Amino acid sequence: MDLEKNKQNAVAFYQTAYEGNPKLAVEKYVGKEYIQHNPDVANGTDGFIAYFVRMQREYPNKSISFVRCIAQGDLVALHTHQTWPGNDQYVTMDFFRFDDDGKIVEHWDAIQQIPKRSKNPNTMY
Repeated sequence: MDLEKNKQNAVAFYQTAYEGNPKLAVEKYVGKEYIQHNPDVANGTDGFIAYFVRMQREYPNKSISFVRCIAQGDLVALHTHQTWPGNDQYVTMDFFRFDDDGKIVEHWDAIQQIPKRSKNPNTMY
């Protein structure tokens, strides 16, 4: 496993899809299968593409920044900051599993809206 290349590819995959070109993201970075664990997205590449096409149509001005990228074995974890219309802000954590060819074959994620107030002085990042 080339951990640095997998990290670069995970970021490029997610950024390409998020910014409105999920079909290209799949073509460049996904392997022979794509197992999806997000309950709001259908399994497989067609479900992934349909989800991000809808997100681009409904929320064209959303933005994403990548705060952290961590790789271990065949997994890459992304810690991101997303801003959506109305200044709704979210922290996300995505995990991607790569096959032996360096292609993404599985995805898990968790998302949380960044609260307006916190009981501690620590940020979500």
